Amino acid sequence: MAEAADFQGTSPSPARRWLRRTGALLAGAPLLAGLLQLPAAPSAQATGQDASRADSGSRTVDVSLDSLSPSAPSDGDTLTVSGTVTNNGKQAVTGAHVGLRVSSPLNTRSAIDTVARRTGYTPETDGAEIGGPYVQKFAELTPGVAEHFSLSVPVDKLDLGADGVYGLSVSLSGRTAARPWDDVLGIQHTFLPWQPDEADPKTRTTYLWPLVSTVHMTAETGPGEQQTPVFLNDDLAKEIAPGGRLEQMLSLGQDLDVTWVIDPDLLASVDAMTRNYQVRTGSGDPTPGTHQDVAKQWLARLQQAVAGKEVVALPFGDPDLASLAHSGTSVSGSLSQLKDATDVAASTVETVLHVTPNTDFAWPVNGAVDPSIVKVATSGGADKVIARSDSLQEPDGLTYTPSASRPVGGGTTAVVADAQLSTAFEGDLTRAGATTLAVQRFLAHSLALGLQTGKQRSVVVAPQRMPTASQAQTMARALHVLQQSTWSEPQGLTAAAKAKPDAGATTKIPSASKYPSSLRKRELTRPAFEAIARTQDKVDNFEVVLTDESRVVTPFGRAMNREMSTSWRGLAARAQSFRNGVETHLDDLTRQVKLIDKSETKLSGRSATIPVTVQNNLVQGVDHLVLRLTSTNPTRLKIGGKGYDEQPVTVAGGHSQSVKFTTSANANGRVAVVAQLYTQDGQEYGGPVAFDVKVTEITATVMLVIGGGVLLLVLAGFRMYTQRKRAAVRDGGEGGPDAEDAAETAGKAAEGPGNAEGSADRPEGKTGTGSGADTPEQASDPAPDTAAESTDPSGAGERVDR
Repeated sequence: MAEAADFQGTSPSPARRWLRRTGALLAGAPLLAGLLQLPAAPSAQATGQDASRADSGSRTVDVSLDSLSPSAPSDGDTLTVSGTVTNNGKQAVTGAHVGLRVSSPLNTRSAIDTVARRTGYTPETDGAEIGGPYVQKFAELTPGVAEHFSLSVPVDKLDLGADGVYGLSVSLSGRTAARPWDDVLGIQHTFLPWQPDEADPKTRTTYLWPLVSTVHMTAETGPGEQQTPVFLNDDLAKEIAPGGRLEQMLSLGQDLDVTWVIDPDLLASVDAMTRNYQVRTGSGDPTPGTHQDVAKQWLARLQQAVAGKEVVALPFGDPDLASLAHSGTSVSGSLSQLKDATDVAASTVETVLHVTPNTDFAWPVNGAVDPSIVKVATSGGADKVIARSDSLQEPDGLTYTPSASRPVGGGTTAVVADAQLSTAFEGDLTRAGATTLAVQRFLAHSLALGLQTGKQRSVVVAPQRMPTASQAQTMARALHVLQQSTWSEPQGLTAAAKAKPDAGATTKIPSASKYPSSLRKRELTRPAFEAIARTQDKVDNFEVVLTDESRVVTPFGRAMNREMSTSWRGLAARAQSFRNGVETHLDDLTRQVKLIDKSETKLSGRSATIPVTVQNNLVQGVDHLVLRLTSTNPTRLKIGGKGYDEQPVTVAGGHSQSVKFTTSANANGRVAVVAQLYTQDGQEYGGPVAFDVKVTEITATVMLVIGGGVLLLVLAGFRMYTQRKRAAVRDGGEGGPDAEDAAETAGKAAEGPGNAEGSADRPEGKTGTGSGADTPEQASDPAPDTAAESTDPSGAGERVDR
């Protein structure tokens, strides 16, 4: 910025002209040399040239202000400033020295922002150098080489007057071959808040300390009763490990008077890590997690840190309220997801941290609001919305920063965070110089705000949701100074929301057209909410058949909360991948309860049963299922009284069940049959299984013919048997013993192989050749099943039963 150009064309005062001429005469040197050595401004043209020259040359050397202590000095203190100077030019700087400059008080907050943006040197603005012993000299600054400096100045030498914010500049002056005169070659601007006495009243400052992270847990759980959770990666372990971002937030926050703002999903995730858990490592199977001790230590420390402090719980997963308002409300069920996330928030925090959180606050991204966002926030159960002053802008006639709280209608309170304080610690703060500047600017705004009016006000600071470790350290450094300062005192968020609103503060929510386009571009889109709704429908259809629905409803319910997370902003591809993974895993689970495929079934006769098998590969049992078997041609094959039949199904975990259906055939041929599972409310469950039934019908006439033929064969065989026995008896009476034996042998042969079984059971050498009386009876011989034979001759054609 070429601020020096703003001073061209000004007219020198008579006093300055007199000083210029007097100086020239006393020096006894040429006019040009006298002009260069004068401390006062020369002519108007020379003033513009010198200022322009100083401004352009003040970037030759980079001045880094790495430390300033104390940040808010008081009477009797000594101000110590240290840092480095680096020659960025191509020529060496000779006769160099570092000095301090103090400007006049900055009366407005906009003036503070103007100074913070400046990089050049302007003599009229930056003030005179505090010389004497309070400079550090360098014989030469070599190009590209950084030199350390440290200056200590008693505060009473700074000539600070009334309370206020003073501009403090650290400048490097010297000469180069191209500019062989003393010139300011580098300068760094910052601020010095000056309030040595206790302010009355003090500004009440609420600082939100967010514990929010990205999505880490999936909907997947390991097999078995324990339901071991599966994590996307091991990033959370790095965040809570010593030196990690969340570990730093915890370590720094526990020593501060802040309001903790916590995403319950973070607590649930760390709590899950205290037990057995698994981590995805790519395309292979998840591997066991190993950071249980780190998780336990972090949670134990957090429990101690929040004890007795105010804790605000965001809805589970920190859902993106703006995305939901702009793209999700037109999708059925989206607002129910927000309400569910709010309901589970309190119980999660209470379970893990053993404190009762406040769930009345909603926090849209960057505090940007419009009517639809406020409406969505309140529909989720909140009645206070944390906005920001660059969204809810004050009217031009208001000359001071009002208190944060103000009613916006419908029983809703907007808690408007100060934009300049809330954004003070964004950007790269890994360098010491950037950290010091951020701290001093934050303190300057805080003091300037308090000096605007004599009324006590409540101010809220809502920083970025996920500060880096360096940002968190800078925030803590500034808060330590602020909470020990003479102009501010800490206050909780609930108290700030209840503070009396300023009469002149705006209460009008900006229209949707005022919502920043840069934020809108990063929102979740309608297809994202449609995918969430589709997953919810599948969960609803699945849970009704389960004997323990909590094993599915809980992990998938929380996963759908995570699908709406604010952390997905700007990560559309990763967000979609997560949603697809949740839905795919749900589909895999539902397919564990299925019908077994069947091949073609043959059916003979008028009626028969057809078995259909239901398989349950889940750990838990399923019930409330109905299996329907439908014939596509009831005229040929009837199942039940309506062409189909239904039977209830209950299958234990890890088992299968075969369900049998009675059918009746009316005609021959092939009939397609469809088996389908349904829930009890009539929703289809899984896919159908179709198979063919080949019907071979047997008519009544055919059955009669077959039956008559069998009867005739039986009668004919009986007649032949009777005749042969009678003939054998007759021949035995005429031929003596030999004939009788022959007749008996013939009779046994006529009786068939079955009648030879008794003989076969006899032992060898025990078979007699005489009469039956001469043969000893054996225990294994069968008892006779006929009456004793008659010795009288039989009549012609008569059969003797044995």
